[in-house]
Amino acid sequence: MSLVILLAVVVLAGAVLSVQAAINGRLGETVGVLRSSLLTFVVGAVSTGLLILFFEPAHAVSLLDVPKWQLSGALFGVVYMMVMVGAVPRVGTAVATVAVIVGQLGMGMLIDNFGWLGNPAIELSGARVLAMVCLGLALVFMYRSSVRQAD
Repeated sequence: MSLVILLAVVVLAGAVLSVQAAINGRLGETVGVLRSSLLTFVVGAVSTGLLILFFEPAHAVSLLDVPKWQLSGALFGVVYMMVMVGAVPRVGTAVATVAVIVGQLGMGMLIDNFGWLGNPAIELSGARVLAMVCLGLALVFMYRSSVRQAD
């Protein structure tokens, strides 16, 4: 898969996450944050289980054989889901999504810069810092705009 196609698929996945956040936010208001999150993870587990059953090739290492810290990523997904389900109805899908992206970009730059979690180190550059500042400003402007419209 070419890099351009891969990046387009990643952008599409980001769009899908915003749709999911909006839907789950409404569901969370109706049935509660934890029930909405549970439904998402149950449907995700069943869907992923079927994909594994029919499409995943065999691997030499199982989930039980990997370093245990690598399994902690699943817990971070739970935190993300519950926070988004609770935040979207209060601040809106766009503001919540940009706030998540600010957090992702900030932590991503730290992970890259220091080569944490077994990833290759990618030096922090002025362009990356400028991108973070721009995204931070976007979050401020979007939040202020949504607060004014709510008044």
